[in-house]
Amino acid sequence: MSPIEALLLALAGVAAGTINAVVGSGTLITFPTLLAFGVPPVTANVSNSIGLVPGSAAGALGYRRELKGQGARVRHLATASIAGGLVGGLLLIAAPGAFELIVPVLVALGVVLVLAGPRISAWVARRHEAVGGLPARGAWWVWPGMFLCGVYGGYFGAAQGVLMMAVLGIGIDEALQRLNGVKNVLAMLVNLVSGVLFAVVADVDWTIVALIAAGSTAGGFLGASVGRRLPAGVLRGFIVLVGVTALLVFLLD
Repeated sequence: MSPIEALLLALAGVAAGTINAVVGSGTLITFPTLLAFGVPPVTANVSNSIGLVPGSAAGALGYRRELKGQGARVRHLATASIAGGLVGGLLLIAAPGAFELIVPVLVALGVVLVLAGPRISAWVARRHEAVGGLPARGAWWVWPGMFLCGVYGGYFGAAQGVLMMAVLGIGIDEALQRLNGVKNVLAMLVNLVSGVLFAVVADVDWTIVALIAAGSTAGGFLGASVGRRLPAGVLRGFIVLVGVTALLVFLLD
């Protein structure tokens, strides 16, 4: 890799870390960059997943105020993300092309759910009024929903945040920014567990990992600083914008 390519990849890491902290889909920047530099797709995917872990951690740290009082919720959902990330990583190793057809469908579904989130969440809350409202951990289906998000994230990861925010925003009665903090922790865990798996059994380019890690860490702190100041409506609109962009990238590729 030339010095110019290394610089461009690090800058792509900054952009990816920034977007991941706000919503997710930073992979849509780093992954195509790696392919443009001639990196084989599977190597690019696994190296990118590991490189984005520090950026996800930085984003989660940047949202530490929003995470206060959510320890039990995070611990509960962390088991779903860890298990899902492991399954997704194993699927990538076993069948690298299995998700090509379903990825656009999942992203489109995530966008629709984010758009319809307020109405759906209000309906869910009404359904739970008779039993005292939604539990702090969310509706019963939030855990399996986050497990499936983890499977998707461990396999590829682009627009993972859109899907996570759709599930969390509908199934948990909580402010959107606080849920975004939870999303950052869970996305970090998905990337971490799949990254450890890839480091053991897959072909990892550690130069790529180092460059993306450095850039995404800076981007994670930057994204958290900007993202946590956005009003709920603006944040929801940005999530939809990123999701639609991701969908177009998949469909036009």
